Amino acid sequence: MNDVTANESALIVTDVVDYLQPLLTPYQAAFYWYLLRRSYFEHGGNLVRVSTRGLGKGVVKSARSDTVSQSQVKELLAALEGVAAIRKEAEPNREGTLYRIMIPSQIPACQALRAKLQDFEASPAPQEEEVDYYNVRENRRKIFERDEYVCHYCDKQLDQLTATLDHIVAIVAGGKNSSDNLVTACLSCNSRKNRRPVGDFLADGKQL
Repeated sequence: MNDVTANESALIVTDVVDYLQPLLTPYQAAFYWYLLRRSYFEHGGNLVRVSTRGLGKGVVKSARSDTVSQSQVKELLAALEGVAAIRKEAEPNREGTLYRIMIPSQIPACQALRAKLQDFEASPAPQEEEVDYYNVRENRRKIFERDEYVCHYCDKQLDQLTATLDHIVAIVAGGKNSSDNLVTACLSCNSRKNRRPVGDFLADGKQL
């Protein structure tokens, strides 16, 4: 009788997809899924005895032949042992080797990945004023697109090669790299304004 309930099976599958599969190659994942099905889902336990010959024929087919070589199978099993996804429980016999199949909640690497992802999801999103719109290329582009690549001071139409960003309030005066402190400017206006306040720059005859 299978002792693994449908709900438990669903949780195991979800954990494998989320936390173990990203650590494996496609072939390694295929072997793990096969061993997991033969153990937990078919027999309700975590032990399964398999042979390299049987695995080579039953799990996957390579592009060049109907089987995966025994040496390849051994390498794949060794890789799964390396991440503690399976554990050899006894020496091989004529029927194969007995393995204990570990699920993600028992695999340290999976738990580390789970913790890392949870920490990332729990990290508070930065406040808008803390986002760097000056040094991050993708964010710089957002300012240019917001301003439609038009100079904020002289209305000159610019492009990706001629557009620059100008701080309304200079960094030395306490300005930030926030979106509301940055405008698109041509190189000429940006150079003339330099670190001066916008009001002083406009008072010299420059128009918005």
